[in-house]
Amino acid sequence: MVMFLFLVVALAVVVAAVTLAVVGGGENGPLPEAVPERLRDPLPPDRPVDRADVEGLRFPLAARGYRMADVDDALSRLGAELAERDARIAHLESALAGARSSSARGPVHASGESHVSMDKPAPGQEDRP
Repeated sequence: MVMFLFLVVALAVVVAAVTLAVVGGGENGPLPEAVPERLRDPLPPDRPVDRADVEGLRFPLAARGYRMADVDDALSRLGAELAERDARIAHLESALAGARSSSARGPVHASGESHVSMDKPAPGQEDRP
């Protein structure tokens, strides 16, 4: 019986302490509202994103997972940069194809020397002495 009374008193003390902490007893008043976490390591705005930026990107947790706005912003930035790089690669590949087609015609430089292609020869077409 003494043990039962001890447990009831201990439970009442714990409930009272938790109630005072949550409701805000004392001089500080109620607990302040928690400030929502924001993205601490945003992608750099002044240069292109590189692999280290993406690997170091950490999204803060929200009540039900990640903050959708932070994830959407990061994915949209990455998508735009990938599209820009794809366009640049396509432009460079077309310029390279144009340079290769003009070199296949064997342009002659002002010095009178013909242009030497740096392309790797196809198998079976190596120069044989």
